[in-house]
Amino acid sequence: MISIALPKGRMGDKAYRLFESIGLECRAMAEGTRKLVLESEQSDVRYLLVKPADVAIYVERGAADIGIVGKDILLETEPSVYELLDLKMGACRFAVAAPNGFVDDTDSILRVATKYPNVSKRFYQRKNRDIEIIKLNGSIELAPLSGLSDVIVDIVETGTTLRENNLSVVEDVAPSSARLIANTAAYKFRQEQIDEMVYRLAEVIA
Repeated sequence: MISIALPKGRMGDKAYRLFESIGLECRAMAEGTRKLVLESEQSDVRYLLVKPADVAIYVERGAADIGIVGKDILLETEPSVYELLDLKMGACRFAVAAPNGFVDDTDSILRVATKYPNVSKRFYQRKNRDIEIIKLNGSIELAPLSGLSDVIVDIVETGTTLRENNLSVVEDVAPSSARLIANTAAYKFRQEQIDEMVYRLAEVIA
């Protein structure tokens, strides 16, 4: 039985429909159960319903053979997993945003508020820009409005929240979307099965 870590929420629902379309259906998924481990002996599959930020941990440590995770999480945490396929779901981007009319004073240290300190550090290291990271967990847009930071680095989808708070994108950092990942040991032992799954998923999303 292959174990698949699915993120709870809309992305997980969409991902399940992809797996269902290639024959990995699980009747319990449609029954509205609160169970976190759902199995189908008929399809020989076990689904683990996991907080999105934890999917890569379950896969890296072998609790799941494969999983669906956002590229943003992979870039931030750099887990030791194989990235097999871009599922073209949940497309968004990392971006630097600042109050409208912002001008960077390169003579001073740039204060950067973000949920993604590692992504931010690597981005500004490539630019040889001295920064101070301010790690936040929510309401990132408030940081430059309140004077806590100069800019933010965050995930941007439509940009509506930025516009409503008089912020705008200054620079793009990296694109993000849902990715299929595999545990390194599981992939070695089940390469043929997983490669077949990747091939069939790629056909569905093409």
